[in-house]
Amino acid sequence: MVRQTNQPFILEEATVASIHSAFRSGELTAVQLVRMYLQRIEAYDQQGPKLNAVIAINPSVVDEAEQLDHQWQTSGMMAGPLHGIPVLVKDNVNTVDLATTAGSISLKSYYPPADAFIVQKLRSAGALVLAKVNLHEFAIWGESISSMLGQTVNPYDLSRSPGGSSGGTGAALAANYGVLGIGTDTVNSVRSPASANSIVGLRPTLGLISRTGIIPYSYTQDTAGPMARTVEDTARMLNCMTGYDLCDPLTGKAQNHTESDYTQFLHINGLQKKRIGILRSFWGTSEVHQEVNSLCEAALRDMQNLGATLVEVDLDLQAEDVLAASVHLMDLNSHLSAYLADPLNRFPVHSLTEILESGSFHPSIETNLREALLLSAQTASYQERLNQQSRLRQLLTNLMELQQLTALVFPHQKRLVAPIGEQQLERNGMLAAVTGFPSLVVPAGFSAASPAAPAGVPVGIEFLGLPWQEGLLLEIGYAFEQGTLHRQSPPFAPALSLCNY
Repeated sequence: MVRQTNQPFILEEATVASIHSAFRSGELTAVQLVRMYLQRIEAYDQQGPKLNAVIAINPSVVDEAEQLDHQWQTSGMMAGPLHGIPVLVKDNVNTVDLATTAGSISLKSYYPPADAFIVQKLRSAGALVLAKVNLHEFAIWGESISSMLGQTVNPYDLSRSPGGSSGGTGAALAANYGVLGIGTDTVNSVRSPASANSIVGLRPTLGLISRTGIIPYSYTQDTAGPMARTVEDTARMLNCMTGYDLCDPLTGKAQNHTESDYTQFLHINGLQKKRIGILRSFWGTSEVHQEVNSLCEAALRDMQNLGATLVEVDLDLQAEDVLAASVHLMDLNSHLSAYLADPLNRFPVHSLTEILESGSFHPSIETNLREALLLSAQTASYQERLNQQSRLRQLLTNLMELQQLTALVFPHQKRLVAPIGEQQLERNGMLAAVTGFPSLVVPAGFSAASPAAPAGVPVGIEFLGLPWQEGLLLEIGYAFEQGTLHRQSPPFAPALSLCNY
């Protein structure tokens, strides 16, 4: 729920707008804000529920906040649209002042020579890098466990994972450790934690956001994406992440497709006159799927009540067949090894082979690492997967244009997020990943409450659009969010009695 700006400042569920309102009124400073979030991290990350999401805190963040406060106090001007906003950064994204490990002990000593392009953009907008957060090691799988930190847990149900691979970002945002978060997404990895943690996650059109300075998995499918507790903050963050990057030529495709301000699409009636296609083949049909199905059926009714026209799509597209078009594991060895071999970066290991030989990685990724060594992009099978991706792009484009659909809709995951120790099953995010199309996950509600999950387990619903239609996705996502207000703070990370700062 978006807080009214005429109310006293409350840290939990704070937004960019509410924070900037408090800055302007003199009720809050950037230093106070940072210290409030640090207190929550201290209370909940290694104590209490032990969410285990934070790999490292920026040791200079208070000093950086002091500089922003001084600028504000002396000039009356903010440093940019994200002035003083603490950001949580997935630890496969380069930060010059903090180690970038990809969650792996094999990279624990690696300090990049420069920030990632998107980190530079966010800092230029006035944002503060608060902390580096956990991920599934090298972003390879979906449970957010690493040799650097171990298992991050879900703040709504401590017996479940927070999704992955950007689960550290998802859990930390849900628990109000910061305001905004960077995730990366090769198959599901921004949207899976969004679904599992009752937050918002956007996978943009491939090329809208630079990948420079992000440890790769598959350049064919990799992208970064904004994560936040609200659609509005997701749009504000997206504004500050886009831009042409000479070092990532794919961003050249976006130059005529980038909006100057994505918040212009945030209309409360944004679902009116929109045609939304229901991709039924991405819904489960067994008993294990019923809780998710029930919530997503209710979401469809809400969309209709909010003015959308729902269209049952006649398309027998199975998630398993889409996943079979993914080349992520076939790219891993060549793309990661080439990145590690760059002499300018001075990595402690220089290839996937050296990572395996070091033994300095979590056992959960060993099978995938060894399989990746045996796979190659120089095969007929690889080319056929690329051809299948092209056919999928054309299939979806023809379908959506013929039926005049704004977006397709489906559950992000057919079942509740996995218990710790189990793998994620039946996620649907691969459709955006293999086509490069944009998609947005927003909260759709919670499963039934239980002793392990007093508020229930979060479930997210996914909207997929045509390339460069992030604005339309944000429009329908915002209207759905504001019309339903499903987002809730996690019961295991309640408000603290904050000290005076």
